Amino acid sequence: MAISTTTPKPDLGALRIDDSHRKPRNTGKRVAIVLLVFVVLAGIAAAAYAFRSTTPVVDVTTASKAEVGGRAALLNASGYVTPRRRATIAAKITGRVTSVHFDEGTHVQEGQLLATLDDSDVQRALESAKADRDTSQAAIADYQVQLKNAETELNRAQKLQAAGVETQQALDSAIMTADSLRAKIALAKQTVLGSAARINEAQQAVDNTVIRAPYAGIVVSKDAQVGEMVSPVSAGGGFTRTGIATIVDMKSLEMEIDVSESYIARVTQGQRVKAFLDAYPDRELGGYVRTVIPTADRQKATVKVRITFDKIEDFILPDMGIKVTFLGDEEIKKSGAPAPVALVAQDAIRSDGEQKIVYLLKNDHAERRAVKVGGTRGSDAEILAGLAPGDTVILKPLDSLKDGQAVEIRK
Repeated sequence: MAISTTTPKPDLGALRIDDSHRKPRNTGKRVAIVLLVFVVLAGIAAAAYAFRSTTPVVDVTTASKAEVGGRAALLNASGYVTPRRRATIAAKITGRVTSVHFDEGTHVQEGQLLATLDDSDVQRALESAKADRDTSQAAIADYQVQLKNAETELNRAQKLQAAGVETQQALDSAIMTADSLRAKIALAKQTVLGSAARINEAQQAVDNTVIRAPYAGIVVSKDAQVGEMVSPVSAGGGFTRTGIATIVDMKSLEMEIDVSESYIARVTQGQRVKAFLDAYPDRELGGYVRTVIPTADRQKATVKVRITFDKIEDFILPDMGIKVTFLGDEEIKKSGAPAPVALVAQDAIRSDGEQKIVYLLKNDHAERRAVKVGGTRGSDAEILAGLAPGDTVILKPLDSLKDGQAVEIRK
């Protein structure tokens, strides 16, 4: 057998990996994920850039001058304007309205005619009572004529009986006739008195059909019209009115304030206050505490305080909302505390750690300014240093607002 001396060549085909043992490649999926991440990052960057480039829209206020020597505010509260004299005018009797002589807003004087009711029935009763009185008076006149004649007969009988011509029986009969007529006259006079009482009663019923203003004031509500039935007790059912008009004495307007019972100890009778109507927040009104109602509302945990206006202005109306600042007894100047240089809304002040700051508006840019804050006066804060009257300050500055950032005033 011949032996081959040729060196065997390696079989490279045997190193090939069978297709069944290959792992699938995820190249397309990986590319999609990379693209998605890139798009998200690009969106975040664009949003951040757009947000940074957006100019904040802000509200502004102006720092005002602080009055030197003003009183320190002890307490702020709110309530309403209420009249001490407000009345719904009603009829004393049930009747149909025949005339109305007022309208809402009408100024009325005490005793002025407001309305009338149908008085036909009570007028008939008054006429009947007057007729009974006239009948009794006519009877009295007749009895007096008869009594005069009876007294003449009695005088003649007495003389004849004294001369022995007339009998005692005739004299007794003459006496009885005169006495009977006197009794009839006395009874008729009592009947006249009874008729006069009935006349007064009927006249009062007639007067009750006329409704007049009990005091001077303004009509704020017209509650009945001509032809409607009115009754003090609504006896006619749901279609019967109980009032004619509501009148308010505008000179009796005062403030009714709800004070939290936690702070009622700070309120004393005669205490001075500053007040601002919700409808006229730029007009300061003065007043003083008239009384503290000695009871508390357990549901609201408040105590009512009534405050008298120093001067009742024409623009003050009943039921208007009002805010009140109760002032302290010691004046700031006398207390030794530094006098405030300006007043600014409390909403304009932010806390930066232990420091108080505000943002001024300078050339359409926010300027950070540190301030020293004192007490409060209503919704304003006293600025002891850092601001001057007339400075324009940004209200409710955002936490993201930065010094020097451009801003836009809300229109």
